[in-house]
Amino acid sequence: MVDLSQSVHFGTVPGSDRAGLEPGLNRVESELGGIGILVNNAGNVSLSGGVLNEKPEDWDSVIETQLNAVFLLSKLAPHNIQVNAIASGWIETDMTAPVRSMPMNDEILARTPAGRWGQPEEVAGTAVYLASRASDFVTGTTIRVDGGYAIR
Repeated sequence: MVDLSQSVHFGTVPGSDRAGLEPGLNRVESELGGIGILVNNAGNVSLSGGVLNEKPEDWDSVIETQLNAVFLLSKLAPHNIQVNAIASGWIETDMTAPVRSMPMNDEILARTPAGRWGQPEEVAGTAVYLASRASDFVTGTTIRVDGGYAIR
């Protein structure tokens, strides 16, 4: 099992590179041992100005990264596997930095009862819980880490 303090990185093999997935997983297993925890956290963003302006290649990239890669990487053994999701809200990252300077930032803050953007470590704590033995009987659930965004 991989120590939670280690960072596992596929190098330049993004989740959307189907040909690189199997060699990437094999490399992780050979270097770090069997995979005990899988966190599908790849994402991307397109600042096209809305769905009517979305280019087909941008849409394809979102589907490939956020849907197909999750499916392909999540073919798990049928025994003692818990499958859960973290529904994060607006989190301060390099990827979301442009949004924080757009007019929609005010809308995000107004809709979030916490009144602020979340921090990556606030999502990480939930991931650590789900990766620990403390959550062995937790399966099939979605934990919201969104500062209340979903309730408004």
